[in-house]
Amino acid sequence: MAKPDDRSDNVEKLQDAIQDTIENFREGQDYLSEHADEISGEEKAQIEAKNERRLHSIEGFREEVKDEAADARK
Repeated sequence: MAKPDDRSDNVEKLQDAIQDTIENFREGQDYLSEHADEISGEEKAQIEAKNERRLHSIEGFREEVKDEAADARK
């Protein structure tokens, strides 16, 4: 028997994921600021690409929060 779909804490989980991703983004930015002249161009590009993906993830999480909030009001 399948478990019922419990979505009651989805918004909270999504908000936690947003905060974690923002923190990781900031850590990446800080690392680049502190070590830009010590790291290779390839490593710098990898960190920048990862941070770009993090920004897209944050946007996606925020859209999911909106969807969950709208669903909860139904």
